Amino acid sequence: LRLVGSEMCIRDRATTLQLDVPGLAREQLSISIEGQVVQVQSVEGAPRKVQRAWELPTEIDASASTAKLENGVLTLTLVRLEPVSKATTLTIH
Repeated sequence: LRLVGSEMCIRDRATTLQLDVPGLAREQLSISIEGQVVQVQSVEGAPRKVQRAWELPTEIDASASTAKLENGVLTLTLVRLEPVSKATTLTIH
């Protein structure tokens, strides 16, 4: 999926997002993940304003996901959170 200034590629285990952020350093960007929503925004004092959000079809495993800034392109690799069974077995007395 290609949007202006960004690209998204959804695979089985992870989604890759690429966002053009020329002129910004990694210290000038903030990334937050909550459930299945990822937000990227520039911090106060950055030379340009960036504010984008995406809602993915599944929840994101933030601890397994990564972000890399290279040549003005921010690449997020967002790993899908595998559902954990909450089933409980009861002992019959």
